[in-house]
Amino acid sequence: MQIFQKSLYIVSISLFGIFIYLSEDNLEANAEEFDFTSKELRLAAKQYLDSPYLYGGTTESGFDCSGFVNRVFLDLGIELPRTSVGLFKEGESISRDELQTGDLVFFNTSGQGVSHVGIYYGGGKFIHSQSVLGVSISNLNDKWYWGTRYIGAKRIADVKLAYNPNGTIIE
Repeated sequence: MQIFQKSLYIVSISLFGIFIYLSEDNLEANAEEFDFTSKELRLAAKQYLDSPYLYGGTTESGFDCSGFVNRVFLDLGIELPRTSVGLFKEGESISRDELQTGDLVFFNTSGQGVSHVGIYYGGGKFIHSQSVLGVSISNLNDKWYWGTRYIGAKRIADVKLAYNPNGTIIE
């Protein structure tokens, strides 16, 4: 009888452990995880709007393009390479029609390959630090400048997209 009680006790403890592991809270923790939300990214980037451009700059006193990208992602807990060329070597290549908030967009502004980077903001816009305007939002499809210099995009973070009540992505 005592052996039966010990066995029953061990089985009960084991089943209780399995029940706890499979509880709703633990299943949620095992669900797909994201680095941050699109709203968090926009807020992190937007706080630097109108910061001046500074070659080699990495603070709100002045940013160059990759310094700005680095600061925004560092604010969100992700460390990235320092240069636009280094950033271009990271992540998964994304086609223009697959762009999502948080993807990095790259441009050839010098005629020498990758020379500028920004963060896709949504709705055909990207946020970046440019020499004349500093941190600003530009149209990715601008046929006079950015649209003709676009060379590609990379996804370097898992961003949970925010949705409107009607189910459309907030851009």
